[in-house]
Amino acid sequence: MAEKKSAPGEIGINTRLAHTGNKPSDFHGFVNPPVVRASTVLFPNARTMETRAQKYTYGTRGTPTTDALCDAINELEGAAGTILVPSGLAAVTVPFLAYLSSGDHALIVDSVYYPTRHFCDTMLSRLGVTIEYYDPMIGAAIESLIRPNTRLVHTEAPGSNTFEMQDIRAIADTAHRHGCVVTMDNTWATPLYFRPLDHGVDVSIHAATKYPSGHSDVLLGTVSANAAHWPALTEAMVTLGVCVSPDDSYQILRGLRTMGIRLERHQESAMAIARWLESREEVARVLHPALPSFPGHELWKRDFGGASGIFSFVLKAEPETGKAKAHAFLDALSFFGLGYSWGGFESLALHANLSDRRVAKAPSEGPVIRLQIGLEDVADLRRDVEAGLAAANAV
Repeated sequence: MAEKKSAPGEIGINTRLAHTGNKPSDFHGFVNPPVVRASTVLFPNARTMETRAQKYTYGTRGTPTTDALCDAINELEGAAGTILVPSGLAAVTVPFLAYLSSGDHALIVDSVYYPTRHFCDTMLSRLGVTIEYYDPMIGAAIESLIRPNTRLVHTEAPGSNTFEMQDIRAIADTAHRHGCVVTMDNTWATPLYFRPLDHGVDVSIHAATKYPSGHSDVLLGTVSANAAHWPALTEAMVTLGVCVSPDDSYQILRGLRTMGIRLERHQESAMAIARWLESREEVARVLHPALPSFPGHELWKRDFGGASGIFSFVLKAEPETGKAKAHAFLDALSFFGLGYSWGGFESLALHANLSDRRVAKAPSEGPVIRLQIGLEDVADLRRDVEAGLAAANAV
């Protein structure tokens, strides 16, 4: 088979996903790269062993299988390099450890993924890093929070559970004027709908557990850096001894092949459910950046190429009945499973806990229900949600 010659910008995203990260000519013509399981790697002689003068030296530093996935992610992200880590949370914590030291100050968006907050408030604080949370809508005004010892600004757009948008370019440009590293959790959009490094971000973080996997059966994270910040990232990976299995890497690489068409279905179905929910009297508001009614819609429209399948809505309820209504809604569902994570083929729902917020306040009209819209038929999902709303109404 001839090697692919087209530049990335000349071909469509689904064509890229089908052909990136594999070179059949390297593996006797087989379409998919083999799963190479390895710990020990042998050297031909003592001199090569001493100087590590060969491509592979030990299993923790990569195999042809993990390299194939890294190559694919590099192309999608436009990155100088990518590391693979065992989970989406590790994809956040490893770069934080790579770029922060005792005495540093870090700015973390207040709509952040809760386990990231927990890591910051426990381990990072114990290691002597000062953490400060900021309003996701702050934009260039983040300059007022930057101190002489601020070293890192972490972004996440849309935000976890409530989906606030951020002006990533304005934040990155401002942070860079003060020598800060800018990281972004881009799991919601994937590099198909937003490429952080193209918007000034230094390090793009992704829970490949979600859409790249697509089947709710693999835990893996990717971290991709620009050229300036790649050396520190790869050094941190080696120093920490972080690595992933080639079997899991193969599964993610396989999932990438269909991620584009899956995302199209997730987006279409989620938008249909979100628009319908906006018309329901039981719903105070729908938190979806692609809806014109959402406060951050213009930022989403300016910067993003699409939307994924996860959003939230606020169920109308008085404070004293909010939890009971949320639980009644969830317990009445059939096709929606009650579970964490998202990005798989099955729909999921949960009652979002927003008690950790410090700056970005939780909606006051009632409980927030987060929906992951899977690949089921919209009519079936709509009937399921209707049953949930009826159960909530009965409380």
